[in-house]
Amino acid sequence: MLRPTSAATVAVLAALTALGPLATDMYLPAMPAMAEALGASPERIQLTLSLYMAGFALAQLICGPVSDRFGRRPVMIAGFGLFLVASLLCALAPSTEWLLLGRFLQALGGAAGPVLARAAVRDIHGPVEAGRVLSYMGSVMALAPALAPVIGAGLLAVFGWEAIFWLLAIYAVLMLAILAWWLPESLPAEQRQSIAPGAILANYRMLLGQRAFVGYTLTNAAAFAGMFAFLSGSSFVLIEYLGVSPGLYGVLFTLIVGGFFTGSMLSGRYSRRLGRDRLLSRATLLCALGGVVMAALALLGVHTTWAIILPHIVYMIGFGIVMPQSMAGALAPNPQCAGSASSLFGFLQMTIAALGGAMVGQFHDGTSHTMALAIGLSGVLALAAYVCLARSRRTDVPAVAGTQTR
Repeated sequence: MLRPTSAATVAVLAALTALGPLATDMYLPAMPAMAEALGASPERIQLTLSLYMAGFALAQLICGPVSDRFGRRPVMIAGFGLFLVASLLCALAPSTEWLLLGRFLQALGGAAGPVLARAAVRDIHGPVEAGRVLSYMGSVMALAPALAPVIGAGLLAVFGWEAIFWLLAIYAVLMLAILAWWLPESLPAEQRQSIAPGAILANYRMLLGQRAFVGYTLTNAAAFAGMFAFLSGSSFVLIEYLGVSPGLYGVLFTLIVGGFFTGSMLSGRYSRRLGRDRLLSRATLLCALGGVVMAALALLGVHTTWAIILPHIVYMIGFGIVMPQSMAGALAPNPQCAGSASSLFGFLQMTIAALGGAMVGQFHDGTSHTMALAIGLSGVLALAAYVCLARSRRTDVPAVAGTQTR
C-alpha cells in the first residue's frame, strides 16, 4: 500500500479524478462523426454529454454519503467496475438509445472517482493544505483533457469512434487494479457516519445553511458551466462552422487546457502567500473578462478561430484557480462529513453545468453566438457569486506552517 501523504498517492488520486475529463473530452472530436454514423442530429449527440453530466450529478449525491459510512476505497472500486461495464456498452452501441444508456451508466460509476478523491484529500491533508494539494492535483489532472481530444481524434481517424470507448474501458481496468492493490483507505473507522436517510438529509440541510459553502459552490458551478458550454458546443462551432479539422481541434483544445494548467499551477504556488480570497477575486475577474470578450467578439461578427480560443484561454486560467480554491473553501469547515460535502458540491456543479450545456445544444444556431454568450454569462455569474456570497464571510484558516486543523 502507498503512504497516504506520499506524492504517489496524490498522483493516483489525480488519475482517479481524471476519469471525468477523459470521459467527456476524449470523444469531443468524434461527435460529428458519431452523429453521421448513427444517423442522429447534432442535438441528439450533444445529449450524450448533457445526460452524462446529469447522471454524474445524481450519482454524487449517493456515493459521497455511502463513502462516509463504508470508506472511500470500496465505493470507488464499485464505481469503476460499473464504469467499465458501461464503457463496453458504449463501444458496442448499435443506436443512439443504447449510447445514451451507456453514457448514463458511465456517469453513475465514474462519479465515484472525482468525488471521493476530493474527499480523500480532505481526509488526509486537512483544510489548510487541501487547497494547495488540490491545485497540484489539478495540474497533473490537466494532462487528461490536454491529451484526450488529441488521442480521441487519432483513434477516430484510425479505428473509428468506438475505439474511444474501448480505451476508456482499459483505463477503468487499470484504475481498478490500483485501487485493489495500492491505494490505502483514507477515512478512519472512528470517523464513519450513519447512512440513514435522515442523517444524510440533515447533513445536506446543514451544508445548504452555510453561506460560505453555498457561495464557494455557486462560484465553482458558474465557472464550470462556462467550461462545459465550451465542451458542449466547441466541436460543432469549430469543426462544422469554422471548418477546423478534428486533428487541429485536438491541438486547439490542448491550448485551452494549457490555460487550465497554468491557473492550477498559479493556485498551488500562491495558495499560502495570497490566501483563498485574494486568489479567487483575481480568478473570477479573469473568468468574467475572458467570457465577456468572447461574447462581444461573437456579437460584433468576428467569427474566427482565435476569437474563440484566445478569450477562452484567459477564462480557463481563471477557472484553473477557481476549481481547487472553491473546492477547498466549501469542504474546509466540514471534516465530519467531507464525503457528503463533496457530493453536494459536485451535484450542484454538474447540474448547473448540464443545464447550461443542454441550452447550448438546444439553441445552437450554427454559429458561435450561443456558446459565446453562455460562456460570457457564466464568467459574470461566477464573479457575482463570489463577491456576493463567498467573499462576504472569510473562512480561510491561517496558513501556519506545520499546523493543520481537522
